[in-house]
Amino acid sequence: MRILHTADLHLGRTLGQLSLEEDHAHILSQIFDALTAQAADVLLIAGDIFDRATPPARSVSQFNAFLRRVVDETSCAVVAMAGNHDQADRIGAMGVMTDPARALIRGELRADEPALVLHDAHGPVAFSALPFAFEYAARACFGDERIATPEDVIAAQVASARRAVPPGARWVVAAHAFVAGGTGTEAERPLARVGGIENVRPSVFDGADYVALGHLHRPQTVGAPHIRYSGAPLAFGFDEAGAQKSLSLVDLGPDGAASVTELPLAPLRPVEVLRGTFAELLALPPSPALLRAELSDPTPVIDAMPRLRAVFPNTCQIAYTARASAPEVKSAPSLPARSAPSDVVDAFVTHVRGSGLTEAEISVTASAFGRLAAASREECGS
Repeated sequence: MRILHTADLHLGRTLGQLSLEEDHAHILSQIFDALTAQAADVLLIAGDIFDRATPPARSVSQFNAFLRRVVDETSCAVVAMAGNHDQADRIGAMGVMTDPARALIRGELRADEPALVLHDAHGPVAFSALPFAFEYAARACFGDERIATPEDVIAAQVASARRAVPPGARWVVAAHAFVAGGTGTEAERPLARVGGIENVRPSVFDGADYVALGHLHRPQTVGAPHIRYSGAPLAFGFDEAGAQKSLSLVDLGPDGAASVTELPLAPLRPVEVLRGTFAELLALPPSPALLRAELSDPTPVIDAMPRLRAVFPNTCQIAYTARASAPEVKSAPSLPARSAPSDVVDAFVTHVRGSGLTEAEISVTASAFGRLAAASREECGS
């Protein structure tokens, strides 16, 4: 059976306040083309379909149009579930009217996790899609107060899903989690509360022939060759500048062995970081890239953003990398406890400017202290 695994679409996301709607349309078109060119049997989306719980209406329409095209123009089955950025009931509602023999779309937790069972020439293949959920929701769903970590949540889901797998069937599990050993980017949101442990051990998925993961945005295997993140199809942070994005094409053999081929994706606008002085950057050829400019100028440049956007219209961020040398910190002068006021002033001036009081300054200082002394005597006398 041939599976096209992707995740973390994050439809509705922006980068530096620039909309990525056209970038997403470009990528969704490539995903569809890969489905047809590779004759995939299943499209699997491992969570974070949208970037936030209440996505823009245009993003919802964009995804619905993509799914309709998959359903109308291919024979692919669809497996998808909610990630931590998604609103569970919104994703779950997408599965209400779908063909249960061709789609498994999971939103909210269920104690009886269902499976989509498909068949190829070698027998049945069961698909389980485990939607993301926090510990409190899992405790209520599974009636188990011992659930205290993301790993506990996944373990309960896997145990429930295993009961729906027919005897002898190969098993594909989709989950949205931070599996130990994975490498993240600056764009992922933590899956545990502050101070909590978000890592899930790979052994939690024992028994599955392929584990299709979402959440981490870099394509990678973790723990074992069959446990894999497809990565996000777009770069959402400048730490991914130059990274090759891809889809994971999974061929599941008759014995359950999974072989994976990375299918490269080409972004509409690549993410790039340019470094140098403002003048050096302005001298470069124009580019449509989504850009972060790291300027080495010692001081901020007036109207830097509009001037950069005249050459690089998709400039998202500007940062200054030059650091002015810190001023030398001098130790305060050490004086006897009962020093005369004029000596304290002289020591302070010497500390600040490197030279003591002049004759004129000594005269002014002495006069000032004389007036203060006279005023103090008058006050005490009264």
